[in-house]
Amino acid sequence: MNKLRKIFTLDSLVVPLVAIVLGLIVGALVMLLGNYNPIEAYSALIKRVIGSPYHMGETIRQVTPLIFTGLAVAFAFRSGMFNIGADGQVLIGMTTATAVSLSLDGVHALVSVPLAVIAGGLAGGCWAAIAGFLKAKRGINEVITTIMLNWVALYFSNYIIRHFFLLKGQNRSEDIQASASMTFLSSIFDNARVHWGTVIALIAAAFFYIYLWKTKQGYEMRAVGFNQHAAEYAGMNVGRNVIKAMFISGVFAGLAGTFEVLGVFHFQSVFAASPGYGFDGIAVALLGMNHPIGVVFAAILYGGLTYGSAGMSFAAGVPPELIKIIIGSIIFFIAAQGIVRFILKPFYLKRKKEKVL
Repeated sequence: MNKLRKIFTLDSLVVPLVAIVLGLIVGALVMLLGNYNPIEAYSALIKRVIGSPYHMGETIRQVTPLIFTGLAVAFAFRSGMFNIGADGQVLIGMTTATAVSLSLDGVHALVSVPLAVIAGGLAGGCWAAIAGFLKAKRGINEVITTIMLNWVALYFSNYIIRHFFLLKGQNRSEDIQASASMTFLSSIFDNARVHWGTVIALIAAAFFYIYLWKTKQGYEMRAVGFNQHAAEYAGMNVGRNVIKAMFISGVFAGLAGTFEVLGVFHFQSVFAASPGYGFDGIAVALLGMNHPIGVVFAAILYGGLTYGSAGMSFAAGVPPELIKIIIGSIIFFIAAQGIVRFILKPFYLKRKKEKVL
């Protein structure tokens, strides 16, 4: 119980909740300015998310890659790195999983699917480790290298699909037959695209917490994240921890791409632009305050709002882009915690007076 209290302190729980409420209020005000009914819009959003087993399943499907990419960004941040390249790592994981699956076509799914998952995760990790290596050995800022690697990943992935796995007459790869085994509880969710990646994402969140807060290696990574010079003075290998942190971060992102291919689409498209999973992961990490439990809940909020925005559009006529304003407002209030604490100040003072009395 004491451990739970340490995780869910008053600030860590109340501040995000108030930020969410304030973000929804800002969204409602924008709707009123546009002559839309916010009550009708939010009702349509909720109905879209939990109105049927199918929509619940699709919401879970929408949430899953956000958990992975949110964990990727949060893990790097906890280790003193800013991983802007999760999008490229998603693409590399996606392409590697596609290549392995199609190359092992005819091999039983019990063999080919786990191999594709492992390969996709490791490929994403190795791609992120490039930026970690350049940071550790040459002092090159990881923000610059990860952004550049996003573009390299995009064109490299498109090249691989176009030249080796392209379906004739289509702008995508051949179908991955073995990936059908990734389906999870589809009968319960009315054939929604729910897959085993959701379970792996929750396991990844548990690994994040245990590794960083319960192991010696995790302690070193957090120490490097707090102060690299102090960590080096204490005898820690800063360079090795930087590379390792980026590798693990990349594994999370690579798994996001892997399960999108194997669990959702069963093929890989030739992308005209970056798919955006990694940049959404930055928002999720900020919403979750870079804590694995917070990331899971933030991904549920972000994914639910994103998927439910279609309901707002169809039922209430509200442009789905408005969801970005709501999410942006929530992130703003979480980042500007002074505003939230100022709003909460009267409640804190009242509580102190009650304790004195």
